[in-house]
Amino acid sequence: MLRKNMFFSLIFLILFISACSNNTNTSSTKESGVSEGESNTEQILKIANDQEPAGLDPHKTPAHSSVRIYSKVYEGLVTFNENMEVVGQLAKDWEQPDDNTYIFNLVEGVKFHNGNEMTAEDVKYSFERILDEETASHISSYFSDVKNIEVLSDYQIKFELEESNATFLANLTNSSAAIVSKEVVEENGDLQQVAVGTGPFVFEEWVPDNNVTLTKNEDYYIEDIPLLDKVEYYTMKEEAARLSAIRTGEIDMTTLTAKSAELLKNEDKINIKDYQSLEYSYVGFNVEKEPFNNKKVRQALSLATDRENIAEIVWNGDAKITGPITPAMGDWAIDVTKEELYQRNIAKAKELLTEAGYPDGFSTTITTASTYSDMVDTAQLLQQQWKEIGINADIAQIEWGEYIDTWSNTSADILIGRNGSGTDPDRAMNYFFNTEGSANVWNFSNKEYDEIVDKGKNTLEKEKRREIYDKAQERLIELSPNLFLVSPKNYVAVTKSVEGYTPYAHNAEDIEKTYKK
Repeated sequence: MLRKNMFFSLIFLILFISACSNNTNTSSTKESGVSEGESNTEQILKIANDQEPAGLDPHKTPAHSSVRIYSKVYEGLVTFNENMEVVGQLAKDWEQPDDNTYIFNLVEGVKFHNGNEMTAEDVKYSFERILDEETASHISSYFSDVKNIEVLSDYQIKFELEESNATFLANLTNSSAAIVSKEVVEENGDLQQVAVGTGPFVFEEWVPDNNVTLTKNEDYYIEDIPLLDKVEYYTMKEEAARLSAIRTGEIDMTTLTAKSAELLKNEDKINIKDYQSLEYSYVGFNVEKEPFNNKKVRQALSLATDRENIAEIVWNGDAKITGPITPAMGDWAIDVTKEELYQRNIAKAKELLTEAGYPDGFSTTITTASTYSDMVDTAQLLQQQWKEIGINADIAQIEWGEYIDTWSNTSADILIGRNGSGTDPDRAMNYFFNTEGSANVWNFSNKEYDEIVDKGKNTLEKEKRREIYDKAQERLIELSPNLFLVSPKNYVAVTKSVEGYTPYAHNAEDIEKTYKK
């Protein structure tokens, strides 16, 4: 399977996500390279990130620590507006002659940051690169039904699909569906250390374990965008350091947990912006390995899991119990609190373990990222909760790079993580759990389930799609290759000197119209 060759990270997966700490952590922006009391006439926005980028290649790296940077440098054919409606980006408009065909008319005069003009040939190359097995792109399954890509002119390109696909336009909005320069790829081998796009910001410098600097694209094709001259991202893995830096004004913006956000609510110079995220926390199982190849074992662990307790303790009560499709997606999400496997039932859990051949329980290891406090806290709670049914679990806390490899190689029996359910139910259901899904790293395969989600992908009528995905969610919860836990509310601390910034669930870091007063 293609995923076996992948080199990419979650989350969040996903998903995405990041909060890390290690012995080399900086404890202040001064140590990270930000000068205290620095005064600039330029419009410079300083952002403290909770994790180092995992690479800058949009076709290979889905980690949120990377996406937050390369999404400012690269663009796709289409994007979402603030109302989560698909609108043109590098494509000014498009037409659909039939259910299987899309013709995109490109914006003329767009230039890559190296001065070369972006044309339909670049679009064709970008999607051929995504679909090339050697690229091992994490979004290849999004476009696996593309039958043919034809350049009609310098500014017009046609996509022909094998069959109707209700997710095609939504998938094109993914930050990883970026249009890249063939010349730059061939010069560098890949794009992990360089970034040359068409976006509002130009990649200037990446100092490992320190900072990334982007500068204004003076040749941007949209007038008066962006308003900032420079964006400086500082890697500050310790939340205490980020909390201190936002208080002193050494940085302008950072993400925080609910508990830390509570500490800032009365600060005169700071605004706290929150939104219900599209992310969810999960327990992932290697379903090819005993005892997790037994559905009853996975179901028993679900019945022994107290999700309300996790929401309250890990997320300060600011999280909603969720399935694979999060509540932020509205009617696409089923009410999982009514599902039998979400009702904590220790007696039933023990009964299932006995039926599976483990009447006395068993020993196992829960693996998680040492640098994500929410993941570590979740692992510790599960360790306590599962002990009630005879599960003796050790916890392995590993560093971020090793965690990425562990996730992509399915080398842990149980993995705690976070994913993003996306903006279309297909991502949550197909991308992660279809047998051929690019991010199905759990060795999970179920023919009946595949048939359901494939039907959902190819059904155009929304109400019929919703019924199909309702059935898919119920089936996935019953099979339990993952246990879906909670979907948290996210918090962004912003100094009051920052204007024009509004986080959305589908785009929490849009700074094109952001400026400092």
